[in-house]
Amino acid sequence: MGSVDETRGKKGKGKEGACRLRIGSWNIGTLTCKYIELAKILHKRKVNIACVQETRWAGSKARNADEYKLWYSGVVRGKNGVSILVDRDLRESLLELALSRRKRAWMRRLRGIFGRIWTRLCAIFHLLKGYLLEGSAAGGYGEVHGGFGLGVRNGVGTSLLDFAKAFELVIANSSFLKKEEHLVTFQSSAVKTQIDYLLLRRCDRGLCKDCKVIPGETLTTQHKLLVMDVGIMVKRKKMYAHGRPRIRWGALTKDKAQELDERLAAMGAWRSSGDASTIWSTTVNYVRKATKEVLGISKGFSGRHQGDW
Repeated sequence: MGSVDETRGKKGKGKEGACRLRIGSWNIGTLTCKYIELAKILHKRKVNIACVQETRWAGSKARNADEYKLWYSGVVRGKNGVSILVDRDLRESLLELALSRRKRAWMRRLRGIFGRIWTRLCAIFHLLKGYLLEGSAAGGYGEVHGGFGLGVRNGVGTSLLDFAKAFELVIANSSFLKKEEHLVTFQSSAVKTQIDYLLLRRCDRGLCKDCKVIPGETLTTQHKLLVMDVGIMVKRKKMYAHGRPRIRWGALTKDKAQELDERLAAMGAWRSSGDASTIWSTTVNYVRKATKEVLGISKGFSGRHQGDW
């Protein structure tokens, strides 16, 4: 199964091509004494973004968790709470910028805003968990339900279908034929059921390449890790930072210097008269005009020669 890491290994970082992004959802029970092990499991399973429920941590903060950046949000300590983890490669690809001190301060504020947005999105996923959708028959909801499910759909499952239909979403883990072990998201000694779902926009349905439960992890005893693979085409666009044209002083050679001296002498740059301010202004204008003619000027794009002024 491909991932962002594997794609970069083949294509090269920042190149055009297909990018496989894996998104996960997991009810973890608590993050206390678990978040490092959780990050290791996500890394092993090549999950790039993970929405985690029942963290039981209070506050809205961020921290590093092994290969991931973790944002969490909760109101009451020891109860509820959500978080999102983003892997290092994905985070770096979004923030690979040479930032000035002022821009870095702006980006810190921006990261805080995005962190709050992510945790609120994760809270929405947590609320959707309460709606059971057990059923292999779409029953009039073919545009949002792929027809592959587990058991018989109940009343609150219909509420989720109505929600998805109203907002033009599709339930990803109903779109693929799977064995039962890859459909069951909650399992106890008494019941096996499907209570976790990943939704995406209907217009992006074709981007979803796979969605399944990974049953082999033992970090939690009842809830299972649900993952969705999304294929994204990366098209790199050339970006130009336009600035004012600059004199190409880097092109100054011995021959050019001789030509420049002759040009300035012919223009009378050293024979200016008047007060100091007038002499300075006149001489500067002569030098600027002569150097533009002899050395040329840049086009004002970024990535200029270090000798451009």
